[in-house]
Amino acid sequence: MTDTTLVRPENSSAIVDAVKAATAARKTIEIIGGGTKRGLGHAVSADIACDLTGLSGISLLEPEELVMTVASGTPVAEIEATLAETGPQLAFEPPDMGAFYGGEAGKHTIGGVIACNLSGPRRVAVGAARDHFLGFEAVTGFGETIKAGGRVVKNVTGYDLCKLFAGSYGTLAIMTKVTLKVLPIPERQATVIVTGADDETAVALLRKVLNQPLEISGAVHLPAWAVTESAVPEIQSLGGSVTAVRIEGFDVSVEDRIARLRRSLAGHKDIAILDQEPSKRFWADMRNLGPCVRRSADHVWRISVPPARGAEAVEAIQRQIKMDAYYDWSGGLIWGLLPALGGACDGPIRAAAEAAGGHATLMRAPETLRAETPVFHPIDPGKAALVSRIKASFDPDSTFNPGRMYRGA
Repeated sequence: MTDTTLVRPENSSAIVDAVKAATAARKTIEIIGGGTKRGLGHAVSADIACDLTGLSGISLLEPEELVMTVASGTPVAEIEATLAETGPQLAFEPPDMGAFYGGEAGKHTIGGVIACNLSGPRRVAVGAARDHFLGFEAVTGFGETIKAGGRVVKNVTGYDLCKLFAGSYGTLAIMTKVTLKVLPIPERQATVIVTGADDETAVALLRKVLNQPLEISGAVHLPAWAVTESAVPEIQSLGGSVTAVRIEGFDVSVEDRIARLRRSLAGHKDIAILDQEPSKRFWADMRNLGPCVRRSADHVWRISVPPARGAEAVEAIQRQIKMDAYYDWSGGLIWGLLPALGGACDGPIRAAAEAAGGHATLMRAPETLRAETPVFHPIDPGKAALVSRIKASFDPDSTFNPGRMYRGA
C-alpha cells in the first residue's frame, strides 16, 4: 500500500474541497468513521483516508414525530444515549462490530451502519436499516453536494436513493448527514425459550410462531456449542440448544402474548422465560454477534436464505466442510464459523446458499484471504454492468473506497 494521507474534515464544505482536490490529482479516498468495519469487504488501498468523525452531532430530534437528523460521523452510542433520555430508539438495532473485528466496542458511527445496511435481531419485526433511512446529504465524486429523501416516507418522490445508498459500502458518495425514523422504546420485553430442539425442528418452530399474531421481535436458534459459550449466565445454565423468541410492548400485552405463545408450544416440555434485564443482555449479545466474537480465530460467513431453507443449507455445507452455525431472523440469517485452517471454502458455502435461494458473504477472514476470495456474492454480468453504470453516475473516477465491494469498482 502507498503512503496514505489522513484528512479529518469538520464540515461538508471541507469534504467538497477534499474531493475536488483528490479528483483533480486523480487520487482515491477511503471513507472512515469509527474504523470498526474496515475488515468488512475487500481491503481498500487508497491515497487518502477521510476520517468523518469530525462530522458529529444531532441537528434534529423530534421524539413526538419519531424522526432525527444526525451527522454521519456521530457514534451510535452517543445517539442511543440521547434517545434513551427522550423515549425513542433505533429500532433496527445496529450491531457494534468493533469487537467482532478484534477492535474496540462502542466506536461505530451511524454513517457506517447505514452505508453497510447493518441490522440486528429486530429486523424480523421492523425491517432493515434501509427501512428506517429517510434522507441524506452527501458529496459525490463530482465534488457536488446532493440531498435525497425527506423527513417522512410520504415526502419521498422520484428515485428512492436511500435504498440505493444503504448497502453501497461508501462506494457512491460521502454521506455527511442522515435522517432516520425512530420508534418508541417498549415498556417491557421478555424472551420465551425452548431448549433441546435440533436445527430443523427449531427453524420450523420459529417460522410457526412468527406466522402467528404475536408480534415477535426476535427469533434465534443457538445450537449447544453456542449455548455453552454464551456470555449470558441465564442462557449458559440451560445447556443443550436454545431456541429463543422475544416479545416486547406494554406489560399487559406482553403477559397475554407469553400466555398465548406457551399454549402454542404446549408440545414442548422444556420452556424457560427470561424477563427484562436477562432478556436485554441476551439480545444485546445476539445483536453484537457474541458467538462470533468469542470464536475470534474463526472465519465467519453470513448466509442469507429463505427461513424455510436455513437448516437445509447448513446441512448441505456441513456434509462437505466443518462449520458451526447459528440462526437469526427465524432461520433466514445464518452465521457460519469455520476454523482458520486453510482457504475460505467459498465454493461449498455459496453453492448451498444458491441452491436454497440465497447468497453468502465472507464477513471475517485475514486480509490475504479476502484478497483471493470474492467477499460479496458474485453477480451475473447483467447486474455487474448495472452496478458499474450506477457507480459511474455518482463517482465516475472510482474515487471512493475503490475495490471494497467488487474488484475494479
